[in-house]
Order: sequence, then structure tokens, then C-alpha cells
Amino acid sequence: MTPFAWLEKRVSFGRSTLRWAAVLAVAASVLIFVTGAIVRVTGSGLGCPTWPSCTADTLAPTAEMGVHGLIEFGNRLLTGVLCAIVGWLIIVARLQREPVPQVTRWAWAQFWIVVLNAVVGGITVLARLSPYVVAAHFLAATLLLTAATIAWHKVGQLDRPARTASSDPAVRGLATALLVLTAILLVAGTVVTGTGPHAGDSSEVERIPLDWTVVTIAHAVTAAAVFAVAVLMAVKVRAAAGDPVRIRITVFLIVFLGQGLVGLVQVATALPELVVVLHLLGSALVWIGAIRVFLDTRPEHTSAERKVISPRPATV
Repeated sequence: MTPFAWLEKRVSFGRSTLRWAAVLAVAASVLIFVTGAIVRVTGSGLGCPTWPSCTADTLAPTAEMGVHGLIEFGNRLLTGVLCAIVGWLIIVARLQREPVPQVTRWAWAQFWIVVLNAVVGGITVLARLSPYVVAAHFLAATLLLTAATIAWHKVGQLDRPARTASSDPAVRGLATALLVLTAILLVAGTVVTGTGPHAGDSSEVERIPLDWTVVTIAHAVTAAAVFAVAVLMAVKVRAAAGDPVRIRITVFLIVFLGQGLVGLVQVATALPELVVVLHLLGSALVWIGAIRVFLDTRPEHTSAERKVISPRPATV
């Protein structure tokens, strides 16, 4: 008998607990973005010069390593917290009174992405903050946020009548274009970071050999394309889609405009640390919004996912 098989005979959780667990997983994924930005702008990327231990002799930083060691080690400890949060989501999803395999699958996906991100983070340190590996580390964090957002979305679908996809293929196409362009925008942002001044450490660190001004302009042009698609979609859904899609694209536009304003301030003020951190937070929120817009234009449930499995008696 597996541990889950033993537990499901004694414990079960309701939808409210599952919703909170899914929201917590999304919040923790966003926090990864923020703390990663803090490590970079404070020059703490090599605060712990090796991995998995902080030094060759100690697991934790020593007093001589100062605040940079504390910041980098704190970011590493966050991986353990994230594992606990994702583990809790897996348990709660697996022990639902009515099984929700579509949520459980995405919860497990988050766990394995956390493991992947930890390994890439270790390689980032061992590669002495190579901008290419740093970009991969950011994209792994984005992958985690993607899985967390999808799981959260699927939890929201539970116990609600199924909704069909938007009847307007143009709306579905715009939602797909919005998701793809936003993904390209995030990747372009990693190139801007790799060519910019915040290398993640106070010592000399390799940068991507491109002109920062040119890649920043390319990033801005991609952002303009995302905004244009979002505006076009907002116009289309006024008559072609239901309220959830209309509200979702409106929220996306508000968040995106706020992110754009932060980006402009960031460039105009020579990349101050606090504004850089806010821009990374905004990128996480924009990506969540793009995923939610995309999912809201798709059918909420497949026939397999809506198959009712006999519920277990409530014990919690």
C-alpha cells in the first residue's frame, strides 16, 4: 500500500483547501521572480561561491561573507519552502473527496520543475553567472510559474458548469498570439538582462556581446506588439466572447500598461535596483495574465477531465 493509498482511507480535503494551496503555489512562484531579482541587483549571485554548499567547508554562509552570502543563501532556502508548498498542493489535490487528476498532474509538474530550477541555479553559480545560464535559470522559473498558473486555473474550473470555447476563431487566434508574443517578450527580457549592467555580482562577470541599446529597443518593439494584440482582442471580445474573457483581457491591459510604465522609468533612470525588482515582479504578473487569457478562450473541461469518480467520505 502506498502512502497516498493509506492516507486516502483516513484523510480528505475540500475544495477551499485546494484553492488556497493553488494560490499559495502561484504566490511562491512569483516570489521566486522577486528574490531572484534581489540577488541580481544586490550583486549577491556569488555570495555563496559554490554549490550545493555555500562554501567548500560549510553549508551556510559565514559571518565573513557578509550580507551577500545571506541574500544568496536565503534565496537557496526558498527552494526548500517552495518544495514544501508544492508538496502540500500535491497532497491536497491527491486527497480530494472527488479526485481531480487534472490538478494533481500539474501539481506534480511543479515539483519536478522546482527540482530542475534548483539544478539550473546550482549550474548558474558553478558557471560563475554566465548570462546564458542565468537566462536559463529565469526561464526555468517562468516554467514553474506557468505550471502553477495552469493548476490554479484548473482548480477554479472545478464544480462549475463547463464552458465551451469562444465561438469566434479570431478571438482564439488573438489569445494564442498574445501568449506567444508575451513568451517572446520574456525571452527578449533575458537578453536585455544579459547585456545590461546588473550582472549579479560585484566582480567582473561575462555579459552577452550585444549592444544593450539595440536589444532594449527590440524588447520595447515586442512589448508594443503585445499591447497591440491585447487591444485588438479587447475590441473583439466586446461582442464575440463572454464576460470572463472580457474582464480578463481588461485586467491584462491594466497590468501590462503598469509594467510598461515601470520599464520606461527603469530605462530613463539608469536601471535603479528597486525599479528593476518591480519590473521583474511585473513580468511575472503579465505572464500570469497572458496564460489566463489564453485558457479562458479554450474549453474549460475535456470529457475525460469531467468524468465523475466516486467521491470518498469527508474526514477533514
